[in-house]
Amino acid sequence: MSFKQGLVRARSHLIFLTGLVTAFGLVGWLEGLSVGNANTPEAMIDISTEVNIAPPRALTAQEMAWAKTAWKYFQNNTIPGTGLVNSVDKYNASTLWDTSSYLMAVIAAQRLGIIDQTEFDARIFKALDSLTKMPLFEGKLPNKSYNTISLQMVDYNNQPSEKGIGWSAIDIGRVLVPFNVLTWHYPQHTASVKRVLETWDTAPMLVQGVLYGAAVSDDGKTEYLQEGRLGYEEYAAKSFNLMGLDVSNSLRYTDYLKFVDISGIQVATDSRSAQQYGAHNYVVSEPYILDGVEFGWDHLSQELAWRVYKAQEKRFAETGILTAVSEDNIDQPPYFVYNTVFTDGKIWNAITEKGEDASQFKTLSTKAAFGWHALYETDYTQKLVEKAATLADPERGWYSGLYEVSGQPNKALTANTNGIILEALAYKQGGKLMKLGK
Repeated sequence: MSFKQGLVRARSHLIFLTGLVTAFGLVGWLEGLSVGNANTPEAMIDISTEVNIAPPRALTAQEMAWAKTAWKYFQNNTIPGTGLVNSVDKYNASTLWDTSSYLMAVIAAQRLGIIDQTEFDARIFKALDSLTKMPLFEGKLPNKSYNTISLQMVDYNNQPSEKGIGWSAIDIGRVLVPFNVLTWHYPQHTASVKRVLETWDTAPMLVQGVLYGAAVSDDGKTEYLQEGRLGYEEYAAKSFNLMGLDVSNSLRYTDYLKFVDISGIQVATDSRSAQQYGAHNYVVSEPYILDGVEFGWDHLSQELAWRVYKAQEKRFAETGILTAVSEDNIDQPPYFVYNTVFTDGKIWNAITEKGEDASQFKTLSTKAAFGWHALYETDYTQKLVEKAATLADPERGWYSGLYEVSGQPNKALTANTNGIILEALAYKQGGKLMKLGK
């Protein structure tokens, strides 16, 4: 089934979606029954009784000021001609993941009253119009990166690439989140969303319920590889599922589930090793925060998220180091680092995208601090946001974080950090951002 067909169903056949939602409920119920079965990975999960998700509430004046600071980034980095936003301050390129962060930022800003309906509609319309004009990798799906001015396919150095460099199924799943929100909550943009999606060919990306990305090999050939590890894979699959597409295997948390003991907390990680499967199994905050803020957790993701959070709280209790880890741009080479709870067999490991040691760049992540506080609002998350509150330029937006070793700000300014902060604050005020119905 094509994206167009899925979207038409989503709007015009409510019986189908009602059945889909019911199916979601049945899957959750059946998974719940399986907890305790000694032959399943769920048997290893004892559901925590201490999880206490903070209820929505009105933002304080300080929190509203924080949201307006985040919006400054998008005011400064919107390209008038295309309506797209730079992924990094003044750097004219963006991935689909960062474009999603922008679209979710616009939705959050409208819900918080930072922008009015006229500006909201104009920004969404312009961005979606540009997405319809972008050339697709091999005519099938969006390239991994585009120039925000020319809309050309580019490589990760923002150099034009006539062929392109492939697509990311995880990034595409991420952009389907605002597409779903727009379709359900802002029907004036449904036709524009349809125009973006109707040219996409999902067949090579969705194979027997599994997400596949595409990359170009050194000899110029296209390679297709399973994409996503625990946390990110399931998060991305949820938005595909809302479109009525088969991601049944990527949705399951338990296929490659294993646990690592971190200070007495059983934290879930992916059993697929980088050596065997060619991709790292980062345990970071971001996919769990986004899942909670955007969709509201299911019973398994809620438990796994809680453990990821508690491990970070426990590290602070044991070391005095404020800990909120995720992947982030940094303001110096290598420019992007995965600060993790666990990866590649090591706890509190920080590595580059190539797997090289980056421990000197361990960072308190600003977006993770805001995200965990929005979801839990504990004494510990209060400490996190109090520290994170110092990491901003009021005229440019929020910095990505604070380096542990030097104690200096990581002054990278990005769409993702500022978009997630806006999402977290909108969640704090109004609850999860994606709801089926009003």
